[in-house]
Amino acid sequence: MFADYDQIMERLALQQLWDFPGGVHPAEKKSLSNQSNIARLPLPDVVHIPLKQHIGVQGDVLVKVGDTVKKGQALTASENAFAVPVHASSSGEVIAIDEHVSAHPSGMSELTVTIKLDGLDTQAEFTPLTDYNKRSKSEIIEAICRAGISGMGGAGFPTHLKSNNVQPIEFLIINGIECEPYISSDDRLMREHAWQIRQGIDILCYLLNPKQVIVAVEDNKPEALETLSIACQQQDTYHVVSVPTKYPAGGEKQLIQVLTSREVPATGLPVDVGCLMYNVGTCYAIADAVMEGKPLIERVVTLTGEALSAPKNVWARLGTPIKHLLKHAGYESEKQSYPRIIMGGPMMGFTLSSVQVPVVKTTNCILVPAKGELPLVEDERACIRCSACADACPASLLPQQMFWHSKAKEYDKAQEYNLFDCIECGACAYVCPSEIPLVHYYRKAKADIRQQRVEKERAEKARIRFEARQERLLKEKQAREEKHRLAAQARQKAMKTDGGAAKDKIAAALARAKAKKAALAKQSDSAQTLNDSKANDE
Repeated sequence: MFADYDQIMERLALQQLWDFPGGVHPAEKKSLSNQSNIARLPLPDVVHIPLKQHIGVQGDVLVKVGDTVKKGQALTASENAFAVPVHASSSGEVIAIDEHVSAHPSGMSELTVTIKLDGLDTQAEFTPLTDYNKRSKSEIIEAICRAGISGMGGAGFPTHLKSNNVQPIEFLIINGIECEPYISSDDRLMREHAWQIRQGIDILCYLLNPKQVIVAVEDNKPEALETLSIACQQQDTYHVVSVPTKYPAGGEKQLIQVLTSREVPATGLPVDVGCLMYNVGTCYAIADAVMEGKPLIERVVTLTGEALSAPKNVWARLGTPIKHLLKHAGYESEKQSYPRIIMGGPMMGFTLSSVQVPVVKTTNCILVPAKGELPLVEDERACIRCSACADACPASLLPQQMFWHSKAKEYDKAQEYNLFDCIECGACAYVCPSEIPLVHYYRKAKADIRQQRVEKERAEKARIRFEARQERLLKEKQAREEKHRLAAQARQKAMKTDGGAAKDKIAAALARAKAKKAALAKQSDSAQTLNDSKANDE
């Protein structure tokens, strides 16, 4: 039985929280990068801005090759609600609009605007809404959409859609957990910009009108916890809560369960249990968009790993090639057996296919491990059926069964074990003694299933079009036959209406034909008689 509102508030006041099943405690390794302030890097020579960096649809391109653009200028726009614009992260000239390697595990190319920067960083005109509480909510939501903000905690869901919620909200949860090892971008953001995060929370409260705000920070971030507590101390409905360190406590469903005991249904959303959740980075971006009029053109990225001589957190312009970041973090390739660059953390990240991959809105970390620092895919051995993966799963799934069916491409059976409930946190792979990259198999299976669904949908649409055509041809045939039938009926009716007159006409016509035939026969006989007479005279 889930706790009601009063019970939850009681336990929050006592700092007594709930827990979620499973979870692991990997080595944190955050001290590699969280000891210094967020740094500013020199601008790169070029930026590659992918046109789609969120869950939704791609906007229409507003620029063409040869155009000069300013920092913050919109590059795309669309009337579709699921479209989020992208912006030039600095000033320069558009030199290409074509396919470029993407920030995706597949390494596939996607449509990208490439800008050669001029180094001037000339800014477009921004329109702040500092008096946002005197404006309509729709105007604020439009400003958030115009700024191109999507969830910066990893999912990339359009923030303006999430903020346009009309259902009653009991708890607005601000996620400052950042539970994955190595990553410290949110930690430094909370330490250095707690007040602006608080401004973003204020704006969300104006839009959503929640009963309470819960700001959740893991207890391994005492400085961030303190700065946010100070920033929020004047608001009675804001509660900054210390959450016990356990991976993946930062998962949306897991954090809701820890704070409220409520479980989000498998096919449901947090709003179904009276909650909405935003990442602290998203709150910061919302404050930027509303208070400064600034679109989302940069974010904090952790550069870490033992193959970097100067790990740190940096403000990275969107579109910056990873190669540029590595250069300023002291990449030492000799410390690796082979080049291995991971976007994200060791649990949920993926290996990049190229150092030309750009920073996107969901990029929170670039991890460069030294030799022996992380397990390799080649280390995979046979499953020993120990069930350690099931014990560690925070979603209470059976990873072993999902692995077998995914590997065998028995996707129907994999889905019977709730494959799509997997949050791909990597806890199962972390505890696997056989070093099996379980999440890799799940991602591959999900991708294949989605592709099958797309193909099935296309086939279904083709079938519907074919059947519609057949039905149309049948209707046309039936219409022609009906037309002929009605014409025949009309003729029959006309004959019946005319009565004897029609019969007389037919009889007269027959008589004329008979008379004509008789006349022709008589003429023929006369001609023959004449010929015979001439022959006799000779």
